[in-house]
Amino acid sequence: MTVTPAAGRPSPTVATLLGRCRTVRCIAQVQSRVFHLGPHNHQPLLARFAATYNGDASVSPSPITAAASRPSPAVATLLGRCRTTRCLAQLHARIVRLGLHGHHALLARFAAACDALGCPSVAASLLAAIPVSHAPPLRLRNAVLASLARHAPLRGALAEFGVLLRGARPDSFSFPCLLRACARASCLPAGRALHAAAIRLGVHADLFVRTALIQFYGRCGAAVAARDLFDQIDVPSEVSWTAIIVVYANNGDIVAARELFVRMPRRNAVHWNVMVDGYVKCGDLDGARRLFDEMPERTATACTSLIGGYAKAGDLKVARSLFDQLEDRDVFSWSAMISGYAQNGYPGEALRIFDEFREQGIHPDELIVVGLMSACSQLGNVRLAWWIEDYITKNSIDMNNVHVLAALVNMNAKCGNLERATVLFESMPVRDVFSYCSLMQGHCLHGSANKAVELFSRMLSEGLPPDNAVFTVVLTACSHAGLVEEGKKFFDMMKNVYLIVPSGEHYACLVSLLGRCGMLKEAYELIMSMPGKPHPGAWGALLSGCKLHGNIELGKIAAKKLFEIEPKNAGNYVSLSNMYANVDRWGDVSVIRTEMTEKRITKIPGRTLVLQ
Repeated sequence: MTVTPAAGRPSPTVATLLGRCRTVRCIAQVQSRVFHLGPHNHQPLLARFAATYNGDASVSPSPITAAASRPSPAVATLLGRCRTTRCLAQLHARIVRLGLHGHHALLARFAAACDALGCPSVAASLLAAIPVSHAPPLRLRNAVLASLARHAPLRGALAEFGVLLRGARPDSFSFPCLLRACARASCLPAGRALHAAAIRLGVHADLFVRTALIQFYGRCGAAVAARDLFDQIDVPSEVSWTAIIVVYANNGDIVAARELFVRMPRRNAVHWNVMVDGYVKCGDLDGARRLFDEMPERTATACTSLIGGYAKAGDLKVARSLFDQLEDRDVFSWSAMISGYAQNGYPGEALRIFDEFREQGIHPDELIVVGLMSACSQLGNVRLAWWIEDYITKNSIDMNNVHVLAALVNMNAKCGNLERATVLFESMPVRDVFSYCSLMQGHCLHGSANKAVELFSRMLSEGLPPDNAVFTVVLTACSHAGLVEEGKKFFDMMKNVYLIVPSGEHYACLVSLLGRCGMLKEAYELIMSMPGKPHPGAWGALLSGCKLHGNIELGKIAAKKLFEIEPKNAGNYVSLSNMYANVDRWGDVSVIRTEMTEKRITKIPGRTLVLQ
């Protein structure tokens, strides 16, 4: 009885013949037999036939051999649909399992997918596993190198460059991406090493490499080195002109930038924008406005720079006038106005501008919501804070962005939602001084000053150096909690350890701490030891301490000093009057009130806003 082979198993005769095939005629006969039997989908058989065919190049490729040597179409299709890192890992495994290392077009698509998902190390590991016999072309290695420079830490990109140096000769396309990464990290030694490597390889004279070097040295503050490189270019391109002007503008040398700007053979809108922005960054708003008025065609970018400059200087009237004249308002111009009002203490106006922005239907960015959260933190409106968080989520704004997350911590802390602020704070991958200061300030404002002091100690243990603002907050916290010894220790630490010269606010905080604890004589001696003119906040803190503890004589001294420094401040007169009233010295109260009437000093009545 004849036994039928199992379904799907290839004919043993074909497999045997493939192993014995030595001539072109034999290959043609086996090809005809394969077509006749129809085992087209049997991959092992097709692979063996392709190997036999590759051993004899005189045979014209057939559809079957082409299919056997062509990479799996499923991999190429899936690469176009890959949207997650998990899918990327599966495709990585599939490429390795199918042995598709030699298909460079497929590897290029895989590298592009890794770059789109921000996973350049996956592409780098795949290239590292490719045998020397199937080494990928330099353009593919450069693509992976550029992806590492954009997404990976600098050391990862430099390590890949080291691998490239050992295996191939880098070209002019290998350096610009690495130099930009060094510029972002302000890593001058690594950039100089790359400059030396470019000289050794003979690509330093390439226009793109030299422009990238100019940008790198400019970002690292080495304007002289950048200028030397620029002067070596025979015919600078427009990008090179822009790069050197940006170097001088960012380093505060607007005179040198203007000199180059005048020398330029041709100027485009980018050059005008850079110069206007340079004047704004240097604080010369008059020069920026004159240059803006000279522009052949005024751009929205230059106008936005001016708006931001005037807003930062506190001249919101001019900033708003420029904003109203601007027809093509983009997200940056809206952001400049919202942030300008918020930074100058006009949160209500910032919210009104934001309402106008929402009506335009423009998608917000991180700068818009950071300005909005700054306004909310000044108002202390917790319901508005909840709405803003919901708005951020609905508009798909990255809450893991460093500036957004720090602003969220600050907003929730200032609005009293300390539980949410703490959760956000602990979720931060990297906590900076601003984040610590925001949460500490929230605890100070809402009755948990001891926790603010604990946060300060934690910040020091993490190796973060405190600045002026942090010491102001921690000294205020000590004042609220009555921690005299800790306050004195932190004040001495500021002067002797971190070499920060105490400001009037720092002295006022320590005087307030001593005054609250009844150490009025020591507080007075501290004020008298202040270098320069005593701060009105320090005398005001002493007056409050005297009022609290009933020290009339020292209170009169403090009040007299305040009358000299702030002659129109009604609060100082009222504080002294109330201190007299507390000890039933009504005659002195009458004298103070009469003096206020004669000087036409009136106390502005307080107002209370109840949020429902």
